[in-house]
Amino acid sequence: MPSLERAGFTGGVLPSGCPTRVLLDHVTSKWGVLLLIALSEESLRWGELRRVVEGISEKMLAQTLRVLEGDGFVLREAEPTIPPRVDYSLTDRGRELADHLRPLLEWIAGHADEIIFGAAQQG
Repeated sequence: MPSLERAGFTGGVLPSGCPTRVLLDHVTSKWGVLLLIALSEESLRWGELRRVVEGISEKMLAQTLRVLEGDGFVLREAEPTIPPRVDYSLTDRGRELADHLRPLLEWIAGHADEIIFGAAQQG
């Protein structure tokens, strides 16, 4: 595992031009995390992804999948059938990333009510 210093951290802070900021934005966006987790279970088609990741617009689904595919996390496989069939799945890198994201999402799911509703009661 690379040290934090080699990973781009300088004095505990990421420099503004560090590529880790770009990647962090890609993989920790709300839709990025949810799509990665959804695809960690199985390969899904476009419509299936829209149903599993409720609330995502077609524009955000297309944009986020394009970014995750460009980063090498998602594999898009199109079959030349009529109508065309396109399946999305995680690459090995995507599965590794999802394995790291899953505990964070589980922690959030376990504490969301307490934090959100507790904060509302305090405010």
